[in-house]
Amino acid sequence: MISKCLAIAFLAIASMTSAATSQIATNQGASTTSANTHKEGEWRASKLAGVDVYNDANEKIGDIHDVILDRSGKVANVILGVGGVLGLGEHYVAVAFDKLKWVDQPVTSTTASTTSAPASAPATTSAPDGATRTTTGAATTTTTTTTSSASPRWYPDHAVYNATKDELKAMPEFKY
Repeated sequence: MISKCLAIAFLAIASMTSAATSQIATNQGASTTSANTHKEGEWRASKLAGVDVYNDANEKIGDIHDVILDRSGKVANVILGVGGVLGLGEHYVAVAFDKLKWVDQPVTSTTASTTSAPASAPATTSAPDGATRTTTGAATTTTTTTTSSASPRWYPDHAVYNATKDELKAMPEFKY
């Protein structure tokens, strides 16, 4: 009788172990087919909301408010918010995703400053021989500074759309 009980217990433990082993193998197979890391060229839709949109003249014309997907999961439209202050009075327009040009590099801004000395102030220059010479007349110094910040991100820095802010405001408003 004891041997029958031991045999039944042994079979029960063996059947439970094989069921657990098959579940682990099934789960491991499923995890190998799913993505477990973010790949370059893939963007998070949650990070697209808020991305600035510029026109060809580097003028900010709006920002991305929302992303609309079709049933197959492909992006159908991007909703741009144009105008308004802090979300109030914004005009929303739908733009086809493929009409936007996505740019990974930050917008480069060039600033130029010009400093002029008064015409009555004499300008001094150093000569190659070490002597200091004084000249009269206006001296103008122009400094150009180009700034850009490169930070690796897994979403585009900005988008470019060929329109002006007024043209976007004239488009039919997108209704939710």
